[in-house]
Amino acid sequence: MIVWINGPFGAGKTTLAKELTTRSPETLIFDPEELRFIVKADFLTPPGGDFQDLPLWRDLTVAALREIRRHYSQTIIVPMTLVQPDYLADVLGRAAEIDNRFLHVFLTLDEEILRQRIVNQKMHPDPERDAQIREWRLAQVERCLAATHALPQGTVLLDSSAHTPGDLADKVLNAMEQLRCGSAGPASRGANPPKD
Repeated sequence: MIVWINGPFGAGKTTLAKELTTRSPETLIFDPEELRFIVKADFLTPPGGDFQDLPLWRDLTVAALREIRRHYSQTIIVPMTLVQPDYLADVLGRAAEIDNRFLHVFLTLDEEILRQRIVNQKMHPDPERDAQIREWRLAQVERCLAATHALPQGTVLLDSSAHTPGDLADKVLNAMEQLRCGSAGPASRGANPPKD
């Protein structure tokens, strides 16, 4: 199974991924953001500075998922913000072809809580770089939260400000079990995205 944990920067994707691996130690975490270091070069930097704008990054993400699945049978957890509609449809569509048990989870939360989380996060040891990352993430808040209006069918939508990481993990594990059993429910393809 592949579980893509999506949502705004600061919504708790990495925390949830770690909680899921604590519950199921055999799961693997794949962070596509690390691939940006492979494609990092001045001539490859897109005008807006977002590495997701590079077709190469999107292709590498799918290729890496394919190779991980080819070599390992464990559940793969992918904590990665992906909200640009075309990229979301492309990458998730191709990822779902790699494993027919594919679950898309989207974490959402109140805008003010999200902004406060980002302000309080330390993201880089260099203060100047830390401030740049914080400013960029804050500028993405509205765009990321707006993505909830155009999520793929079958997305499990969870409010990360209303639940502890443990509670969120319980809900994701339940959706994963429904998908494994093939039962109709929020994890099934074609279901309307449930709000929690």
